[in-house]
Amino acid sequence: MGLARWVFRVAGLYGIVVVAPMFFMERQMAPGAAHPVFFYAWVSVDLAWQILFLVLSTDPPRYRPMMPVCVLVKAAAAVAIPWLYMVGRVGGMWLGAAAVDLVFGVLFLAAYGATSGLSGSNGGQQAAAPDRRR
Repeated sequence: MGLARWVFRVAGLYGIVVVAPMFFMERQMAPGAAHPVFFYAWVSVDLAWQILFLVLSTDPPRYRPMMPVCVLVKAAAAVAIPWLYMVGRVGGMWLGAAAVDLVFGVLFLAAYGATSGLSGSNGGQQAAAPDRRR
């Protein structure tokens, strides 16, 4: 469980540091965007994912069902960005972002495996049934 806590905490903190400044970088990142609402919506949703990673890091066994979805988020970027680069739609600087997402996706898979068999917020311990006798 330590791996999962560490991986999701680092991913969330790293993501916030990288994504939050984008709210002030529209002109550098999307110059001449015909629909800036799409840029800001993407940044907002991406920031929400980073916060989800931090929440997940607080109790990985409890939030384990979300881990494959987190892998999907990272895989989408790890596949889309190199494809966009190959067709000339993004610059080479974005390949670094794709590599980071690929690494986090693999680490999320490892965290998913490391939390197998654990359940709930009690670290895999079976919760005692409440005593209903009076």
